[in-house]
Amino acid sequence: MRAIVQVIVRDNNIEQALKVLKKKSQVEGLFREYKLRRFYEKPSEKRARKKDESVRRRRKLQRKRDDG
Repeated sequence: MRAIVQVIVRDNNIEQALKVLKKKSQVEGLFREYKLRRFYEKPSEKRARKKDESVRRRRKLQRKRDDG
């Protein structure tokens, strides 16, 4: 189970609190999860997506190692 995202509003600054909430949600991957759960994903599609994501991550790490 995921931890609940909590944002404290200070000095009635709602705009700053929303900005912090959006940032925390982005870091936690909530937007991405909502998008994935919007429609049913067949198990075969899920495996293919996870494999593609893994390849992308591996290539990105390799590029960082080569450039750095």
